[in-house]
Amino acid sequence: MNASHRTLKAVIMAGGFGTRLRPLTSRIPKPMVPIMNKPMIEHIVRLLVKHGIKDIVVLVFYHPNIIKNFLQDGSQFGASIKYMKADSDYGTAGSVRNAYELLEGSRILVISGDVLTDFDLKKALAYHEARKSKATLVLTHVNDPLQYGLVITEEDGKIVRFLEKPTWGEVFSDAVNTGIYVIEPDVIETVPYREEYDFSKDLFPLMLRQKMRLYGYSAEGYWRDVGNLNEYIDAQLDCLDNKVAVAIEGREIRYNGARIIAPMETVIPPTLKARGTVVIGKNVRLGDNLELTDSIIGDNTSVDSDSSINRSILWDNVTIGAHTRITGDVIASNTIVGERVQIEENVFISDDCIIGKRAYIRPNVKLWPKKVVDAGATLSRSLVWEDKWLSAIFTDARVTGTSNIEMNPEFAAKLGAAFGSLLGTGKYVVCSRDSDTVSRMINRSLIVGFMSAGTNVYDLRSEPVPIVRHELRSGRAAGGVHVRKSPLDPDLTDIIFFDSDGRDLAPSKARSVERLFFGEEFSRATHDQVGDIYFPERAVESYREHFIKSLDIEAIKEKKFNVVIDYSNGVASTLFPTILGSLNATVVALNAYLDPKRLTRTQRQLQIDLQQLRDIVKSLNYDFGFMFDAGAEKIFVVNKAGEFIEEDRLLSLVTELFAAADPQAKRIAVPFSASREVDLVGEEHGIEIVRTKATHQALMNAACEGSFDFVGGTKGGFIFPHFLFASDAMFSVAKLLEMTARTGLMFEDLDKMVPKFKMVKKNVDCPWSEKGSIMRRLIDLTKDENRETVDGIKVHYKDGTWVHLLPDKERALFHINAESASEAQASSMVEKFETKINLWLSEWAQGSKPGNL
Repeated sequence: MNASHRTLKAVIMAGGFGTRLRPLTSRIPKPMVPIMNKPMIEHIVRLLVKHGIKDIVVLVFYHPNIIKNFLQDGSQFGASIKYMKADSDYGTAGSVRNAYELLEGSRILVISGDVLTDFDLKKALAYHEARKSKATLVLTHVNDPLQYGLVITEEDGKIVRFLEKPTWGEVFSDAVNTGIYVIEPDVIETVPYREEYDFSKDLFPLMLRQKMRLYGYSAEGYWRDVGNLNEYIDAQLDCLDNKVAVAIEGREIRYNGARIIAPMETVIPPTLKARGTVVIGKNVRLGDNLELTDSIIGDNTSVDSDSSINRSILWDNVTIGAHTRITGDVIASNTIVGERVQIEENVFISDDCIIGKRAYIRPNVKLWPKKVVDAGATLSRSLVWEDKWLSAIFTDARVTGTSNIEMNPEFAAKLGAAFGSLLGTGKYVVCSRDSDTVSRMINRSLIVGFMSAGTNVYDLRSEPVPIVRHELRSGRAAGGVHVRKSPLDPDLTDIIFFDSDGRDLAPSKARSVERLFFGEEFSRATHDQVGDIYFPERAVESYREHFIKSLDIEAIKEKKFNVVIDYSNGVASTLFPTILGSLNATVVALNAYLDPKRLTRTQRQLQIDLQQLRDIVKSLNYDFGFMFDAGAEKIFVVNKAGEFIEEDRLLSLVTELFAAADPQAKRIAVPFSASREVDLVGEEHGIEIVRTKATHQALMNAACEGSFDFVGGTKGGFIFPHFLFASDAMFSVAKLLEMTARTGLMFEDLDKMVPKFKMVKKNVDCPWSEKGSIMRRLIDLTKDENRETVDGIKVHYKDGTWVHLLPDKERALFHINAESASEAQASSMVEKFETKINLWLSEWAQGSKPGNL
């Protein structure tokens, strides 16, 4: 059959649970959530019919009968609809393959039933045919692409790369996958039958590898993935603002400057005060003296007199009492709200709830179905953390919040229950903390949550992070956590999560914890399955034994090193002295006592303490000065002359020392941002230097790979895989002493041996909304240069100069790092890119978005 005359069927993916839309989706599937008083899936069906696509297959899974009963055979929409219910979750592509018999060998257009869009689908189909594509992905451009799958295309639209859920360092485009695809039938035939298989993760990468014709079509128009509660409200408001073309039932009335869309028979009270756009459903009763602003009122709803509804959505059959104030909220079907109730912003009330008169509901509260709020009651949650963590909790494997405000006991217990539910009833989790009082409180709250989920706890109490990782490596536990005062800000508390092997929790598992947390679907163990607490007696002893066995102790003892160590008032001060006793070293200890108030150092205090370390090493003529971070993962180093070794240079020197100490070394891994000095060391010793992303997770993954002899970081963290797969300040110090003893090379000797380049670093402020556009412009700017895109953009020049451009993943700024033989050249390159970025941002601020220039 000629491709242009091939029959076409649409496949609507409507099987999602809608977990992040809970409590609104507690009783209905996500595609049935209303937009402008019509289920989202109805808007999709009408869009398909509008563009001549009337033969539709709907894939259902969760509450399938609700969708079937609403759409029926599709005739009321001018369509023909059939259904396929999977007996398991086969993934996106697997679900389509499961319905292959209904597709009858047709070309298919795949679209989600829970997005809001007005794309011209005919244009996408025409593009697909013109390119003779086997599969075409419909793309759109977004300001914040981190939550989507990025698609990198050539100028003709041919797809060359996919990035699922990228970090800011991987945002080389702001073109994202909308989940709308045009696919030929022979492509669907390649999908395994009744197996879990995904379009983005499996099928499209396979097509890319096999060099099949795979294209991306950049569509014009509106598209929004209604993925969470805030997106749901924003989608409704966009409809009110005419940003998207959707069908809204009713006549349009201009009323004292406002726009009201309502059925012909609706009675508009003369005392109504309306602002913006108000959509009113069928059989709605409005009382006198109402204030309605940019809101949507569902069918069969009544709003009594003297009430105010502002930027809110009321579903069908809602009753609102007199003198009630509702602002920025969603109230689902069949809910009764009494008189003189005040509901603050960002409240989501599910169906069949009853809110008693004079009740007060604070911001950011969610009510599940059939909940009752007593008359006169105040329903409240922590106003800060619920607001801050409404869509995401984790940064990598870490959760950070303001101590005892955002990071409070209630939050920690809930988070513990979510992580415990992921681990499973009867499993074990390892807990530890630093000496801070808030850390102790949060650690105990996490333990309560773990136990509630049926997870048993190994409580190490106050121990450094390396001990937790070492204990997890034994295989007795399914995960772990460490609570600490933030080393960067004394007002913050961190919770670090670990996987069963001791590595940082994988991003996919972190997202699973978030889904459980926000969906509040974590399990509660029965009374006879509540977890227990254990206090392992040999965790530290086992660590110490492995530590000693991993070193050439005799070589260290023979040298009788003189060392100054600043413990930074961390818990390593209670452990490392007992190990040092085995090394025959003379040690002067600084800050070797626990002091929770000193666990966080300001930059100024760090410089003061480093200067003190330098002065003591120099005055005593000692061999080394070492400073730990409070968590005992990283080190700062001072040489015998009392000179501080800058962190990037330290990696180069330690690499040289390691290569000299181990002539058999073959492979070393370093971050993408490491100095070119490391490459020269590798060339000198015949060692392959492999670069990874500049994250601890990436470095740990390299260490666990098994083929690397040493993994070095640029921030004072060093990994010796034969001992541990993660950085450990205590072992790093001991290993440096061992390598020095075996080679006779001091740091001042190493500094003369290793070539030195100049590195210049600059941070440029950049709004979050423009990071994607700036990255796209940088990709265009450097397209003819010798560049790498492992982590951000790294441009190499013929004279050896390089520039690394990386958006920060936690702050609204860009990092520009440059290295060259001369400081002037490095500074010039930093200034060049800083000027470019600031120019684009200036144009954006004046109304011309960089991505559209």
